[in-house]
Amino acid sequence: MRSCNLKHQQSCAIENIYILTRKGRSMYFYSKLSCMTNCEDINFLGFERRTELICCKHSNYCNLPEGV
Repeated sequence: MRSCNLKHQQSCAIENIYILTRKGRSMYFYSKLSCMTNCEDINFLGFERRTELICCKHSNYCNLPEGV
């Protein structure tokens, strides 16, 4: 999905995936764009990766990275 066109009670979301290095640092891996209902910002840390979910609902396509 390239972007989100909001529907009733939806939020645009971008899910950023980071791989954890041996030194415990986060290295950006990829992002997924989607539309979600009941979206909440989260930052989840696992053993091998970190997932960051950022939600927005102020406008259509608000989950597009800046500069695109």
